[in-house]
Amino acid sequence: MTWTKGWREGVWSQLDQPWDMIIIGGGITGAGILRQATHAGLRALLVEAHDFASGTSSRSSKLVHGGMRYLKNAQFKLTLESVSEREYLLRQGRGLVNRLGFLYASLRGDRMPGFLFGAGLTVYDLMAGQPVLTGRSGWSHRVYDTLDMRELCPPLTTPALTGGYRYFDAQTDDARLVLRLLRESVAAGGLALNYARVESLLKTNSGQVCGVALKDTSGEMEKDVEIRGRIVVNATGAWTDALRVALGQTPRMRPLRGSHLVLPLSRLPLTRAVAFLHPKDGRPVFALPWEGVVIFGTTDVDHKTGLQTDPAISAGEFEYLLTALQHVFPRQALSEADIMATFSGLRPVVDTGKADPSKESREHAIWEENGLLTVAGGKLTTFRVMARDALKAARRHLGHIHFDPNIPVLNPPGSTGSTTAAAIDILTDETLHSAQRLRLLGRYGADAQALLAPQARPELTPVGSTPYLFAELRHAARAEGVVHLDDLLLRRVRLGLLLPQGGADLLETIRPIVQPELGWDDARWQSEVTAYNRLWKQSYSFQ
Repeated sequence: MTWTKGWREGVWSQLDQPWDMIIIGGGITGAGILRQATHAGLRALLVEAHDFASGTSSRSSKLVHGGMRYLKNAQFKLTLESVSEREYLLRQGRGLVNRLGFLYASLRGDRMPGFLFGAGLTVYDLMAGQPVLTGRSGWSHRVYDTLDMRELCPPLTTPALTGGYRYFDAQTDDARLVLRLLRESVAAGGLALNYARVESLLKTNSGQVCGVALKDTSGEMEKDVEIRGRIVVNATGAWTDALRVALGQTPRMRPLRGSHLVLPLSRLPLTRAVAFLHPKDGRPVFALPWEGVVIFGTTDVDHKTGLQTDPAISAGEFEYLLTALQHVFPRQALSEADIMATFSGLRPVVDTGKADPSKESREHAIWEENGLLTVAGGKLTTFRVMARDALKAARRHLGHIHFDPNIPVLNPPGSTGSTTAAAIDILTDETLHSAQRLRLLGRYGADAQALLAPQARPELTPVGSTPYLFAELRHAARAEGVVHLDDLLLRRVRLGLLLPQGGADLLETIRPIVQPELGWDDARWQSEVTAYNRLWKQSYSFQ
């Protein structure tokens, strides 16, 4: 079922049926599990209490990476797994997952000598199976002296610079990755419903979980239903323990907050990412160009103020990040006034009792407790591995599940006849330049064809200074399950992160495009604008 007007009522009418798998959580973990479940031919339903990707999966560092720092913590299995998945996603998600060049700046006083980082890069390249790609050394990474580093990155003016390295990772639009996984899963026969909160778990007489009691939280209708499934999967990330504690289990998660600053590219003109060790505590931080802005992060602190869907950066984190920017890019004279936006996410880390949050493992874990299958921990890069492990664990309830290794996690051009036709139409369309066409195909898959339909051509122009097109706004409002304005501006198109004040000055320009598609009257529009501006100021700015 497509996510056009009236789709939610249609989904609610289909819920009262037996399911093979009910997945709770609409982030990258849940989306990956739904994708694998539909591949395996299961009747699968995903429900999310808020919007799809509204938690951690729209607030990550936007990196698909192997995790160089995990080598330092001797997490070799995780690094190998992550590097392998990065290379897989680069092949499958072209236009959505893109290779990103990094410069690692070695600074005087670093707690880790530069040569150790270089040794780690050698291991990194070996794990990726690419020891002889480029560079004089025969590796894909390369060492540079101070002058070379300044030539490659003119803003890198700190007198503490002693040289550095070049290497490669990848980046994505995290929320769009979730949306594409979900939409392709729905097209393959699955169901996904946002703003549907699990009020409680249903149990058999023996105390085993057998379903969920579901309530609509959209504010648009009053719906509740009890649904049953052969297996219920808890994929709620940082919120994992809420369901587990309801079953009498002991909490096992350690939510860690990672916060970021967003700056205009004009104030920090980077053509590639720059990573370095924070002068205060030696933690790796990075500045990376993304969608026409620069993201700088990240922090790694225990989150002890309740598990909000929209956490906010603290004053200490803001100062920590800004100090690092000023230390490494001193001639840019960056100040609080240069920060366009901030965002924070809660990492779903399994608590192993480490004193230093940064030393906690990012490996995932799977537990079955009273019939509830929980998938916890992990990272965006390894979502496919987590999903496959979850389905393997579900075999006890579902019987044999067939995994075809040749079926891709994303539908690439050529995987089906319809996708092939769409890809050919998009990639050969001369309305946009080649990079824009590839970008649309990566973010929307076969759905990108609708953006290039004749009636959409007048709106194939950028929204302000962003790479997003007005046609993308209309498409999202019409066909991507938007319930509230922040769904549209913070997750479907990322204007809330890319424009000053979250794009408030452009709302009246956007209004005639999206309001009719959403079916909102003027009173609803004004209430949504008020709520969006309030949310942005509370969670995406720094006051």
